[in-house]
Amino acid sequence: MTAEGFLEGRRLQLARGVLLQCIMGGYPPSRFYGSDDGDLALVADPKQIHRLPWSQQPRALAICDADELTGESSRLSTRGQLKAVVARYAALGLAPVVATELEFFVFAPNPDPTQPFQPPMGLDGRREDGHSAFSVSSNNGLRPFFSEVYACMAALGLPRDTFMHEMGVSQFEINLLHGDPLLLADQTFLFKHLLKEVALKHGLTVVCMAKPLAHTPGSSMHIHQSVVEADSGRNVFSDEAGEPTAAFRHFIGGQQACLADFTALFAPNVNSYQRLCHPFASPNNACWSHDNRSAGLRIPASSPVARRVENRLPGADANPYLAIAASLAAGLYGIEHRLEPSAAIQGEFEVPDNLSLPCTLHAALERLKRSHLAKELFGTEFIEGYIASKTLELTSFFDEITPWERRVLAAQA
Repeated sequence: MTAEGFLEGRRLQLARGVLLQCIMGGYPPSRFYGSDDGDLALVADPKQIHRLPWSQQPRALAICDADELTGESSRLSTRGQLKAVVARYAALGLAPVVATELEFFVFAPNPDPTQPFQPPMGLDGRREDGHSAFSVSSNNGLRPFFSEVYACMAALGLPRDTFMHEMGVSQFEINLLHGDPLLLADQTFLFKHLLKEVALKHGLTVVCMAKPLAHTPGSSMHIHQSVVEADSGRNVFSDEAGEPTAAFRHFIGGQQACLADFTALFAPNVNSYQRLCHPFASPNNACWSHDNRSAGLRIPASSPVARRVENRLPGADANPYLAIAASLAAGLYGIEHRLEPSAAIQGEFEVPDNLSLPCTLHAALERLKRSHLAKELFGTEFIEGYIASKTLELTSFFDEITPWERRVLAAQA
C-alpha cells in the first residue's frame, strides 16, 4: 500500500482463505474458510509499524490483525488466537510472561535444493566444520552480516539478551528479553523476517527449518513461561518463602495434559520431526525436570522471582503466535482444572507411554483431529482448517520420492 493510502486510513482487505494457504501455495476446500471466501480487514497495530532499515527505498511494515468486517477477530488468525488466550488470563487477574529463544542457520546460497546446505566460505578460505559452539572467533566472515543485524534490531526496537554460536555448523541463537506474549510473538516474527532480508543483502541464506542438516542438532524456538498477578506483578509460581506454588504445579500439569494433542501446533512441518526424533537434546516427550535438557518441560535454574517453565518442543519453524498461544493455553487449562503433574525426572530416563508425543506429522495431525480439548480452546473452525491445510502439505510431501529411497531401495529385490 502507498504511504499516502495508509496514512489516509484506507482499509486493506484480504480473502479469508489466505489464512489457510498452505506452504506450497494451494488451499484446502472452501468449506474450511467459508464458501463465499469473503474478505477480512487487515487492521494495523499502531505499536507495530516499522520503517525497514535494510531497505534502500523508504518502506515500512505494519503488523496487522485479521478481523472480520463486523469487527471481531477472525477465528482463523493465529495472532487473534494468542490475544484471546491472553484475555483469558486477564479475566482471572493474571498476566503471562514469555521469552523466546530462536535458533537458526546461516548458509551459503543454495540454488539447487537437491544439494545439502553448506556454511559460508570463511575468511580463511574454508567452511566451518562444526567445532565453533560458543566460539568468539570471527573467521567465518559473518561479522558484517551480524553487525547489520544488530543495527537493524536496534532500529526496529528489538531488544536482545544474548547472541551466541550454537552447537550446529554455522548455527546461531538469539534470546529475546521476556515480556508480554503478543509483543514477544511480534518481535520473534520481525526478527525472523529481518534475518532473511539482511542475509540476502550479504549474499547469504538464513534457514529456520527445524532440521536443515543431517547428523547435526536442529533449531528450536524454546518458550520460557511464567505467570504474574496483573496488578502487583508478583510471580505466582513462587510463594513468599520462595517455594514453588500450587499454580506452578498446575501449570506444568496442564502442559503435560496438552502437549501430545498440540504437537502439530508446535511442530508444523514434516521436517519438524527430524529434529524431535534425534538425540541432540531435542525433546519428544512431556516429562518435566529441573534443568534437564532431555525433558520436554525444563525448569531452568533461577531465583524464585524468575521461576518459569521452558517448553522445549517448538522448533524454529513454528508460528510464534500459535506456538505461544498453544503453550499458554495448556498452562492455563492446568491452572483452571488444578491438574497435578507427574513426578519430576532427572538424569537418564525412559519416557512413560502416557508422556510420549507423536513422532511424525501424520501421527500429530491424527492426534489433533481427535482432540476435543484443542477444539474447545481454539475453536472447531480453526483446528479443522489448520488440519486441512497441513494435510495438503503432508500429501504433497508423499507425492515426491526422496534421494534416500532411490539410493537405498532401488536395488532391492
